[in-house]
Amino acid sequence: MNIIFQINGGIGKCVMATAVCEAIKKKYPDSKLIVVSGYADVFLNNPHVYRSYQYGGISYFYSEYIDGKDYKIFAHDPYVQTEYVEQKEHLIKTWCEMYDVPYNGEQPKIYLTGREVKFFENKFTSDRPILLLQTNGGAQTEHKYSWARDIPSSVAIKVIDHFKLEYNVVHIRRDDQNQFEGTFGVSDSFRALCVLVSMSSKRLLIDSFAQHVAASMSLPSTVCWVANSPKVFGYTMHNNILANPFTTKPELRNSYFGKFNISGDLLEFPYNHEDEIFDVDKIIKSIEQL
Repeated sequence: MNIIFQINGGIGKCVMATAVCEAIKKKYPDSKLIVVSGYADVFLNNPHVYRSYQYGGISYFYSEYIDGKDYKIFAHDPYVQTEYVEQKEHLIKTWCEMYDVPYNGEQPKIYLTGREVKFFENKFTSDRPILLLQTNGGAQTEHKYSWARDIPSSVAIKVIDHFKLEYNVVHIRRDDQNQFEGTFGVSDSFRALCVLVSMSSKRLLIDSFAQHVAASMSLPSTVCWVANSPKVFGYTMHNNILANPFTTKPELRNSYFGKFNISGDLLEFPYNHEDEIFDVDKIIKSIEQL
């Protein structure tokens, strides 16, 4: 039987989906699991995945996997499930149970080859321990910063200044995202960035793909949260730093299934100023301890 697992969303959601793939194969061990997503590289070398396709590259898909075949299609989005809206359990659990697949604590896993690791380790060789930052995430928009997800620049600068003499501060960022003095910016392929995560000594991350990759490698990290919840998207191995209580009432006229738009709707901002969002001393202490 062919099981076609479609994933709508970003890289972080695809990394989480690797846990769902493992759970699916445990229930259907004799099936061929075919994954269709926007980030096919996430599933390379995954022993639970028969084939990984990227949107825009699915020629003859119907003839190959559906026409005249025994198949199941798992394409529903967990973001519209009641359990997700209630924010009471991890998304991976909701995702599995939505397809009537038992969840037994499966966690994300990225499968890198020895050649990949060796090649990218040489590329990212560092003369000091690496402090890895991911301060911004999400799709490219006209705004470089989302208050709902990203680390405020004032916080990032204080963290960088505190650690830059002892560590090489490596900043995962796209060209359209904020850059900071005292850091080495990296924009590379997903597989390369996975190796970079594995090489880092300390990590300050947000609710984006790098914190999922760190979890897949059992690398405890400091992860900052504003609008989303670590109960739904995070991992207990990390030190999850929650934003401070709101200081003003947000305008929620555009809210639908979630309280806040993760892109950082200006009307929804629940603080008087960005400096109120996080306690930077708490973040620095967490990085020092992990």
